[in-house]
Amino acid sequence: MKIGFVSAILDDWDFREVVDIAADMKYRCIELACWPKEKAQRRYAGVSHLDVAELNDEKAGQFNMYLHSKEIELSSLAYYPNVMGGGSECIAHLYQVMEAAKKMHVNLVSTFIGRVQDKTVEENLDLFERTWIPIVEKAENLGIKIAIENCPMLFGKEQWPGGQNLAYSPAIWREMFRRIPSSSLGLNYDPSHFVWQHMDYLKPVYEFKERIFHVHCKDIKLYPEKLSDGGVLAYPLEYMSPKLPGLGDVDWRKFVSALTDIGYDGALCIEIEDKAFETSKDKKIESLRLSKRYIEQFII
Repeated sequence: MKIGFVSAILDDWDFREVVDIAADMKYRCIELACWPKEKAQRRYAGVSHLDVAELNDEKAGQFNMYLHSKEIELSSLAYYPNVMGGGSECIAHLYQVMEAAKKMHVNLVSTFIGRVQDKTVEENLDLFERTWIPIVEKAENLGIKIAIENCPMLFGKEQWPGGQNLAYSPAIWREMFRRIPSSSLGLNYDPSHFVWQHMDYLKPVYEFKERIFHVHCKDIKLYPEKLSDGGVLAYPLEYMSPKLPGLGDVDWRKFVSALTDIGYDGALCIEIEDKAFETSKDKKIESLRLSKRYIEQFII
């Protein structure tokens, strides 16, 4: 397995600076943020370390040469919008990210399937089929894969009800893959989202082993006293918070052990969303150092 990080935390750095940081810390790969160059609509969104709209073969070659010179790989190109609720512009940009993945020889795009918040699960599954069949067909034609993260995107009142990403549970994954069985559609597996939903994050590793294309390393800390006070129907951020790996409730020894059981040898990309490490550029750098030091004990 290769330890990497999601570049969104380094929003004040450019492409080469991000690669330099990865090389200096002896990371092996980066999941590169590729949002449109516009104002972010939420935390960790809107970061663009690769302008896919302006990417041509010459620029891609230059970027790839720089990556090679630093011995850093790209594990995936990342764009996480509400695909089913974001309109045609959102899908058009996703297509550009997919085409950029081909040019950059990454061959993997990580994203959300999205959700229309006020529609039922069943209605959204029908919409998923209509929306995603042509997206997956394009991925097949390009020779790339798509990894869907299992974050419900349900944190506060602005995402209530329903959340903005339907692919949050094994039950829904089964139906997704039944409707679109393409081997080009899989998962970006993040165990932390199962923790705050009170779900088993080990068992699905075995059932969906052929669909795990990419893995996120982010932790979640639950606050039982707050959960007891507000209940599971409260806004989730009222009783949990994202933390660096090792500072929350994920058992990383058991999780990485499960990944070795299935023979997973892809990227483990650390995703920093811990507010305690957002106060300065130095803190962000420190968060990447601490996270890598913690995770590498299980795979090196």
